[in-house]
Amino acid sequence: MEHRPDGGPYMGMQWTPAVLHRQRHGLVQCLLCPFRCALKDGETGLCGVRRRSGDRLETATFASSVRHWDTVERKPLYHYRPGTPCLTLAAPGCTFACDYCINHRMSQYGRVDSVRWDAAPVDPRDVVGEAAGRRGCVAISYTEPSLAIELTAALAESGRPLGVDVVWKSNGFLTAEAVDLAARHVAAVNVDVKTLDEHDHRALTGARPGPVLDSLAGLRERGVWVEVSTPLIPGLTAGPGTLRPIARTLAALDPAIPWHLVRATPAHRRTGHAPTPVADLAAGVRIGHEEGLRHVYVERALGADGRATRCPRCRTAVVARDVWALDENALDDGRCPRCGTAVEGRW
Repeated sequence: MEHRPDGGPYMGMQWTPAVLHRQRHGLVQCLLCPFRCALKDGETGLCGVRRRSGDRLETATFASSVRHWDTVERKPLYHYRPGTPCLTLAAPGCTFACDYCINHRMSQYGRVDSVRWDAAPVDPRDVVGEAAGRRGCVAISYTEPSLAIELTAALAESGRPLGVDVVWKSNGFLTAEAVDLAARHVAAVNVDVKTLDEHDHRALTGARPGPVLDSLAGLRERGVWVEVSTPLIPGLTAGPGTLRPIARTLAALDPAIPWHLVRATPAHRRTGHAPTPVADLAAGVRIGHEEGLRHVYVERALGADGRATRCPRCRTAVVARDVWALDENALDDGRCPRCGTAVEGRW
């Protein structure tokens, strides 16, 4: 038997019933993402992990390529239960084909021939039990979690009586039907907003940007805590022409939305490119504040100050973070200890 690099055996794909589909003109149409693939019997969608079998749709994503502990700050989620440990899973597959993806060896299954299936089946009750033992949550990250909507629902239903939440790191490319379903089961999500430019977004991901903004707004309206990440890719998304429209759009939706500026590192098809200059990240922070956003973050390149949450009124640092973990939470029931102003979040 062949083995993965970590020593575990490769597991064959296991197909289980999927949700969010309908019969249409003799085809089975998937309703999970805006591609809305209409499939003949035996065909697999663009994602590579949802297929038609007879008159039903099946998913291969009741499985994960990883299972490890980190903290909620790494998702990144900075305003959601700071310091909470996360048992993180990742079912292979993605609805995007980003050429810079650092997780392409999992996310691009079904899109890149060299990426093989390396996931093992997941028992939701086992995962939730482990998370409950550490008073943690379950995160689905690294790949596209919406493709594991069935696993998400099972984890949330098992976790609810034990106080175990499910959180996502998502590209936000969901249909309205998927947003409705996800909002019932996901407590918090960090959504990638890569660019609002139609041409650049299609070139980068293979998809339109509009549904991402619709999903972001829809999840918030349904009570999910939402934060946003934007990768600053030199020569493509790192300049003010990309960042200012995003910041302005987010601020118009809610100036309290936390915005994470992500330093792009060479990976996948961009291995010859340089990382994002620190000056571009600093400029992005300024742009975010200029457009009215209260909380703009950079994980590492700007030091501890780039990770600190400040009171929107008196600017006191109320939450301090190490690179990948909580350092100190000085909030008093979600309020600034100095002036009493409420800081938006799920504390």
